[in-house]
Amino acid sequence: MGIFNKVFGKKEEKREVEIKTYKDFWDWFLTEEKEFYEVIKNHKNIETDFFDIISPKLKQLNEGYYFLCGMSDDAVAELIITADGDVKNIVFAEEIIAEAPKSERWKFTALKPEMNLDHGIKMDGKDFSQDNIFFYSNEIEGYPDEIDVTFVYEGLTEENKNDCVTGVCIFLDNFLGELNFATQIDTFNVVGTDEAEAELVPVSKLRDFLSWREREFIEKYKDLKDMGDEDAYSILEAVLNNGLPLIATVNTTALNYEAKASYPWISALKIEYNGNENNGLPESGDYAKLDSIEENAYQNLKTGGGSVYIGRESANNVREIYFASKDFRKPSKVLQNIIKNHPEYKMSLEIYKDKYWQSFERYNVNQN
Repeated sequence: MGIFNKVFGKKEEKREVEIKTYKDFWDWFLTEEKEFYEVIKNHKNIETDFFDIISPKLKQLNEGYYFLCGMSDDAVAELIITADGDVKNIVFAEEIIAEAPKSERWKFTALKPEMNLDHGIKMDGKDFSQDNIFFYSNEIEGYPDEIDVTFVYEGLTEENKNDCVTGVCIFLDNFLGELNFATQIDTFNVVGTDEAEAELVPVSKLRDFLSWREREFIEKYKDLKDMGDEDAYSILEAVLNNGLPLIATVNTTALNYEAKASYPWISALKIEYNGNENNGLPESGDYAKLDSIEENAYQNLKTGGGSVYIGRESANNVREIYFASKDFRKPSKVLQNIIKNHPEYKMSLEIYKDKYWQSFERYNVNQN
């Protein structure tokens, strides 16, 4: 040990802080914000002195957090917490920013905001702008509420299609804002001008078009009576290509509901178990635990309404549980909390928009 260390002691190291709540994160952030501000303002060592420090703290709260940072103006730094377009993590980005502290030097934003892209963006030597991106809406027979959009990019070829599709998506993510891009368009594709099949509309009119369709949808279903609690169920059996059995329990009442589009968000909770000794189906011990998990999810989503249980499938060492909801936020929280509370099982969650429940057409259940 050097003489100065003997006399003055070693420099005190910062205590490692465990982040369990939003408040923990922001309390920690405030202890570092002056240093972070200087790093961002001077644009120096951002990777090591900011990104590498804040990233593990956010991951202690949620693996699905991403973030962007820069100067909002000459005096204010901006931290954007984003879900990178993953619907099931949007609510957590919104929640953490809702608890952010007030700061003269910092602006905290949930999700990538809508941006003014008058000059477009440049990627891999290509320009993506309002001058070379167009769109048109596709009418899908039998699915009048579906918002299916074809985007047309000038210069797209088979050779550069992947790069062009990526560029158009990045443009739209910034042009519409992350939340709108993730939720307002049901399905879309990107083609070149030679593949266009309808009159091209400038992409500058896209926001107005989507807002109009959203208002039309809300008006159509605003007075609709919610799906009731009286459910009838059917048990279906099938055989997979590998010869193993599949057993499904489906809510036939829900599957025959005429206004499925009013519950457009589908949640699929996947739980892996060991069914090697039972032809891929859960054995008695797992069966009881899986039923308990499913009942917990059902009761939590049922409270307050807005979600309906669709059913479940068990096969090939996996149980999948399905719900349909009016919004994606509550299912995101309820089901990811269940994943967190049951580390004994490997689970995953997918939330996606399917206004007409086409995911469940395989059941082909009709009681009419």
